[in-house]
Amino acid sequence: VQLQASGGGLVQAGGSLRLSCAASGRTFSRYAMGWFRQPLGKEREFVAAISWNGGSTSYADSLRGRFTISINAAKNTVYLQMNSLRPEDTAVYYCAARLYSDSIYMSEYPYWGQGTLVTVSS
Repeated sequence: VQLQASGGGLVQAGGSLRLSCAASGRTFSRYAMGWFRQPLGKEREFVAAISWNGGSTSYADSLRGRFTISINAAKNTVYLQMNSLRPEDTAVYYCAARLYSDSIYMSEYPYWGQGTLVTVSS
């Protein structure tokens, strides 16, 4: 499966962005999707994940309540709605896919998109 992330950009603190990740290739409906991010000079970290049918979601504790992951199976697309953005949210955001169940662990995702840069100014 191929993943294409988009929607990043420059936003002021307190603003919102919605990232999209479009999937192509194999049957998208069987894939759980995850979002991870990597701030400059830091390790990649888990943001959110959603199961293949949208029935289960997971969030990094520090982001719960500000970020929302959702899936549109008809469009083969997963979204990450980010609200009340802070400068510390600045990072390259990556989407990833794995079969069936969502996971918070990067090592469990075999498919990755190219990343989209989110910059939050203070």
